[in-house]
This record gives sequence, structure tokens and C-alpha cells, in this order.
Amino acid sequence: IDATVEQIRELAVAGCEIVRCAVPNEKAAEALKEIIGQVQIPVVADIHFNYRLALISLESGVHKIRINPGNIGDRRRAETVLSACREHGVPIRIGVNAGSLEPHILQKYRHSCPEAMVESALHHIHICEDNKFQDIVISLKSSDVNMMIAAYRQLAERVEYPLHLGVTEAGPVWSGTIKSTVGIGTLLAEGIGDTIRVSLTGNPHEEVRVGREILKSLGLLKKGVTIISCPTCGRLDTPELADIVVALEKRIENIDKNLTVAVMGCAVNGPGEAREADIGVACGRGEALLFRKGRVLGKIHSNQIVDRLYQEIVNFR
Repeated sequence: IDATVEQIRELAVAGCEIVRCAVPNEKAAEALKEIIGQVQIPVVADIHFNYRLALISLESGVHKIRINPGNIGDRRRAETVLSACREHGVPIRIGVNAGSLEPHILQKYRHSCPEAMVESALHHIHICEDNKFQDIVISLKSSDVNMMIAAYRQLAERVEYPLHLGVTEAGPVWSGTIKSTVGIGTLLAEGIGDTIRVSLTGNPHEEVRVGREILKSLGLLKKGVTIISCPTCGRLDTPELADIVVALEKRIENIDKNLTVAVMGCAVNGPGEAREADIGVACGRGEALLFRKGRVLGKIHSNQIVDRLYQEIVNFR
């Protein structure tokens, strides 16, 4: 319990706004009560196979229930969970996963595909609606980016419920970041999606960082510093630019100010980008011009860049 609470608190500091906890057994479901009492962000109980775990999680005060249509069981069990969620005023996420579709749907389509995922979601949406329960969110996750995109597009044309986006089991941090950015970013750019989760094999802090950057790049999140910086092309006059950017990024990772900072290393775009940013440097050999709100503040030595930019960011009004 203590380790889970500590991790949730750390993720909240990093920018996580909703956390999902796996609930593999009754002990985990009962532990949610103590966990929820010590954290400040909503907790979602992730339920598979045993619908009774959802009932215990609700008694523990969970804020949302995620069920997997592929393994939650028959209609009666789903309706039992619906009734309990209504009693507690708790929403449900219908979490369809391409890797765990219902047997009868797999038999019909012979393999996972967007149409199969949508049919699974619609089946459980109809169960909810038959029971006059509409406090639902739907996800259609696949490790295949094209399948995931197609499934969400199809469902978005048929229902108006909130959609939770994600490329499930996206893989290691580097490749998983690219897959998640393409899948989630494509849909968000089309106006599809309400919440997101990045799924990476690694420290969950990386999932939060990637998710925030996806949202920031589309203008959907106005928190945190956005860094603009040069690639390492032949025009670069500052060989240590990459090290400067990495060091700055590390220093400011927990700063929530909505700022654009330019770290430029050549004479082509450097001065213009630095001038247009909230704060910027146009670097040359061993020195840099420092800008704030388009105005030149003066020259600084290259070994001062990280510290001076950090100071300017902290003091920016």
C-alpha cells in the first residue's frame, strides 16, 4: 500500500490527473480504501475476470470502474456491476482490448480487427443503455496503431460517449513513445478523444511525460515549458547544444508555467526563434544572445546558458 501511495503521489506531481490501479484479487480491492484516503487524484479500479472485485472496489470508494468486455462474464454479471455503480454514483469505462475480445466476436470475425472491437463496445453500451445507465467512457485499445485509429474513428461516428484513447502495450520507451504519439495524436488532432493513457514498458513517469507532450504539441495542455531547439546540422555553431538542452529539460521538468523557451544554435533561424519565444538564446561560438519577450537582455557565456535560462523561467511573469 505504501509503495502504491508513494508512486501515485509522484505521478501526480509529474502531471498525472487520473490513475488506474490493477485489482487482481480481493486483497487489492480492499486495499483501495486506504490508498484512496492518502492520494489527491481520482483512482480507477481495473477489473478483469471476477466481477465481484468491482463490487468490493466500489465499497472501498473507487472513483471509476474499468471492465473488460472480453472477460467480465455474462450479461447478468455486467448488470450487477452497473447496479452497484449507479448506487455509488460511479462511472464505468468499457475497456475493449484487441487482445481479449469475447469468444463469439472472435469466432465471427476470425481475428482482431476494428469492426470486432467496435461490435464488442456497442454490445456493452447497449447493456448499459438497456439498464438506463449512461455514465460511461469507452476505450478501444490495440497494440496495432492503424487498428486502434480505425476502431476509434468508427465508434466516434456511432456514439457520443467520452472516449479514452491509448495504444496498449506500445512497447519500450523509445518505440512505444512513437507509436503512442502517432495513434493518440492522430485522433486528438481530429477532435476524437477525451482522456488519454500512454502505455510503455518502463517507469510510469515516462508515460506521464509523453502524454503531456502530446497534449502540449496540439495546444490541448497549457502547462509546462515547451522547448524549441535546433537539430545538430552542419550550421550548428555550438557543439555542446545537445548537452545544454538535455540539462535544461531536466532542470525544468516539474515547472508548470506555460512558456516557450528557444535554445538555438545557428544564425539561420536562431535569432528569429529566440526573439519569438517567451525566453530564448541564440548561440554562437562560446556565447549566446539572451532574449526575453523579444528583447535582447545581453550576451552570456555558453557555460552560463542553463543556469541563466532556468533563472529567467523561474522569474518569468
